[in-house]
Amino acid sequence: MPPPADIVKVAIEWPGAFPKLMEIDQKKPLSSIIKEVCEGWSLGNHENFALQHADVTNFYITEKNRNEIKNGAILRLTSSPAHTAKQLHERIQSSSMDAKLEALKDLANSSRDITFAQEFINLDGITLLTQMVESGTDFGDMLSFTLTAFVELMDHGIVSWDTFSLAFIKKIASYVNKTAMDVAVLQRSLAILESMVLNSHDLYQKVAQEITIGQLIPHLQGTDQDIQTYTIAVINALFLKAPVERRQEMSHILAQKQLRSIILSNVIRSNKPINAEMAHQLYVLQVLTFNLLEDRMMTKMDPQDQAQRDIIFELRRIAFDVECEPNNSGSIEKRKSMYTRDYKKLGFINHVNPAVDFTQIPPGMLALDNMLYFAKHHQDAYIRIVLENSSREDKHECPFGRSSIELTKMLCEILKVGEPPSETCHDFHPMFFTHDRSFEEFFCICIQLLNKTWKEMRATSEDFNKVMQVVKEQIMRALNTKPNSLDQFKSKLQNLSYTEILKLRQSERMNQEDFQSRPIVELREKIQPEIMELIKQQRLNRLCEGTCFRKISSRRRQDKFWYCRLSPNHKVLHYGDLEESPQGEVPHDSLQEKLPVADIKAVVTGKECPHMKEKGALKQNKEVLELAFSVLYESDEYLNFIAPDKHEYCVWTDGLNALLGKEMGSDLTKSDLDTLLNMEMKLRLLDLENIQIPEAPPPIPKEPSNYDFVYDCN
Repeated sequence: MPPPADIVKVAIEWPGAFPKLMEIDQKKPLSSIIKEVCEGWSLGNHENFALQHADVTNFYITEKNRNEIKNGAILRLTSSPAHTAKQLHERIQSSSMDAKLEALKDLANSSRDITFAQEFINLDGITLLTQMVESGTDFGDMLSFTLTAFVELMDHGIVSWDTFSLAFIKKIASYVNKTAMDVAVLQRSLAILESMVLNSHDLYQKVAQEITIGQLIPHLQGTDQDIQTYTIAVINALFLKAPVERRQEMSHILAQKQLRSIILSNVIRSNKPINAEMAHQLYVLQVLTFNLLEDRMMTKMDPQDQAQRDIIFELRRIAFDVECEPNNSGSIEKRKSMYTRDYKKLGFINHVNPAVDFTQIPPGMLALDNMLYFAKHHQDAYIRIVLENSSREDKHECPFGRSSIELTKMLCEILKVGEPPSETCHDFHPMFFTHDRSFEEFFCICIQLLNKTWKEMRATSEDFNKVMQVVKEQIMRALNTKPNSLDQFKSKLQNLSYTEILKLRQSERMNQEDFQSRPIVELREKIQPEIMELIKQQRLNRLCEGTCFRKISSRRRQDKFWYCRLSPNHKVLHYGDLEESPQGEVPHDSLQEKLPVADIKAVVTGKECPHMKEKGALKQNKEVLELAFSVLYESDEYLNFIAPDKHEYCVWTDGLNALLGKEMGSDLTKSDLDTLLNMEMKLRLLDLENIQIPEAPPPIPKEPSNYDFVYDCN
């Protein structure tokens, strides 16, 4: 007979004694259980003791988290959080340097536990740590452990960042500004500055006065990728929190300090592979850089503004090699007629007043900026496109003006200009770090592609939207290959001609029109269960390999990980916290927590997840919402996940649903099913190539009048 649901069997350790096997009644108060354990070892003052997990976390067990104790767990009897906090508070003020160092090391380790953190903070521990930093007497490991403890305590969100003095900020900034500084101290200092900037507007202003981009640049030129990551994170934070009017100024400073080329040579093109956190920070920097274009993108052209109209005159001058005629040359009507003719050749919708074309937002003035850049920096290509189209028949000319406006709008959509960076995305493009005017160069390549595709499609003005769809597909397919430079991107596009796009579309459709006959449909239905079983096995195998999940806080992105994997017999989910991101699979025995599959009641996703219903930034983040899922077990207990990407989200939700005997309904399953089913169908129908398959089976012939035609073998 199984034990009651409220009884948990555990082992409890105490230094110098044999572990005890106990049955814990979860209905009893925790203080009663601790008292019982203390009496078993003849220990008095049970209120000074507590239970904690005897694993890598060493987290205290409280009334709030006691339901996380599983059968077979190993616990440890130890000093209570309040008692430990009081001891450490005294020990870190010791006059002995060795004792103080050991105490700070213990404090840095214990501060990860929110229960201990609360007690230490109640003793004004944060103030004590900041005073120790401000005094400037600690160096090396001692300072490193002090800052580590500070970071861990602040990450719990118990204390507001607004409470820190200018002296403390100056001290932290001084560690970053020094050229030769201990790596651990530098890393913690950068992390503190990032959190200060992100969490407090007042601190942003103070940090911005203490830290300059020029002082951060040397840290990018080193070889430590963690330091480089934290440095870019600080730059991103300063960029993100800067007032809108200061961002352009910051952008110019970044350009002057050659930040882009330093990141390109020391990070992107270094010998070390780029880890996920670095990829995220590069993605954020890419988004923030492109978001500087939002102002121009959302600015309408003023048709009465002469300076803006002069840009259009300049486009005309470069294209047709004409100078602006003086006002007294020829009649006004003649000049108007000439302008109208030229503006029509330039492909504007409004031939009389092309300024009206740029009143649509987006892309607003950004489109005109791109056109002028193309005309000035790629003059030969610009003149060739304009003259080539002005000499074609009207119905086949590619309107340069209209195309540029729509293309700029499309590129803004592709690069999500104006949208805030995602918490989880790490989709950066190396090619955008190879040029100071990468968006404009991107446009120049794409406008030439558009003109080429227009000719290949033999398009007319009625086909404009079709051409734009094909061009978007060409750009997206080329971007998905992650080219390392703009030249590589250009060569990828050369290989993606309109003919090639048609071939790709055809192969992706897998000639579905040919699979509509009744025999083929019946064959697909017969094969489908086999394919679904194959997908199910693949999903379960992936769950057995396991995945590293990142713990994401609403306060700041953190390098905290946990790992989850399914046992080979598909009966238990093993999971546990990790100190760092693993390089390969994590063995089952190193994952302390277990969740029997039989206990799982349901899998919920998105807004239904408990951790998405909590107040905070995570709830508002659409990207995180799409990657969130939770496993419901027992009555109201959840194991909460945020997948690293959409692929892992689909794999895990499919796998968990398969374990529960439910349908796997993710987009990935539909895609895999379609791909595998079409491949299997093609293989089975190879022998029937060029043979017409009838819509219906041939009729069964009538029975013969006699059976005398049977051959006698004798």
